[in-house]
Amino acid sequence: MEQDAKPHVVERSVEEELRTSYLTYAMSVLIARALPDARDGLKPSQRRILVACHDLDLGPRSKHRKCAKIAGDTSGNYHPHGEQVVYPT
Repeated sequence: MEQDAKPHVVERSVEEELRTSYLTYAMSVLIARALPDARDGLKPSQRRILVACHDLDLGPRSKHRKCAKIAGDTSGNYHPHGEQVVYPT
């Protein structure tokens, strides 16, 4: 950055900034996490659970696994938000 260049500061009211920033954030959450994908009807967290089940070789004829094992593997390997989020999914 040159010595003569002044930083570009945009003056906005707090209300206006919160309104536009929150709307942008809310829309990104809806699109990225809350709405099911049109290709398979799954939300990203549901898809992560299925991938973890596949990694554990779980299928209709495989032996019983506790939910805690699946939730732990899902949150540990694919879901960085903690195990509490995986259980209700």
